[in-house]
Amino acid sequence: MRKRQVSATRIVAAPPEKIFELLADPSKHPLIDGSGTVLAAQNGGPERLTLGSRFGMDMKMGANYKILNTVVEFDENRLIAWRHFNGHRWRWQLKPLEDGSTEVTETFDWSTARIPLLIDLSFFPRKNKQAIDKTLDRLVKLFQA
Repeated sequence: MRKRQVSATRIVAAPPEKIFELLADPSKHPLIDGSGTVLAAQNGGPERLTLGSRFGMDMKMGANYKILNTVVEFDENRLIAWRHFNGHRWRWQLKPLEDGSTEVTETFDWSTARIPLLIDLSFFPRKNKQAIDKTLDRLVKLFQA
């Protein structure tokens, strides 16, 4: 069976609590977005995400569009994931390290998509892997001393 996810991991020089605060605040997502598609959090959404939170983002991929997300996995300071209307997920896993830094893994998981075969056949897995690498690099730089 085909693996329907792409991910990457980086070590970030910050404790998981600081990184999680950034991830749980949709207004901060444009700061780390490596895809160039995340423009801003939409007004009226939650300031801090929790399990079940719904939040909208203003996006741009060629044309401007809006996307609604729902938080579907949540473990304070360790895990957060949200899904789009198609069911695919963006997941962040944080593992504290003994030196006070954090192992951060970002994953694009389309195994939960309504029609995963369409994503299999598209450019999204490759493009999203590149964006994940850039996003994690931006996250590392954001927390550099």
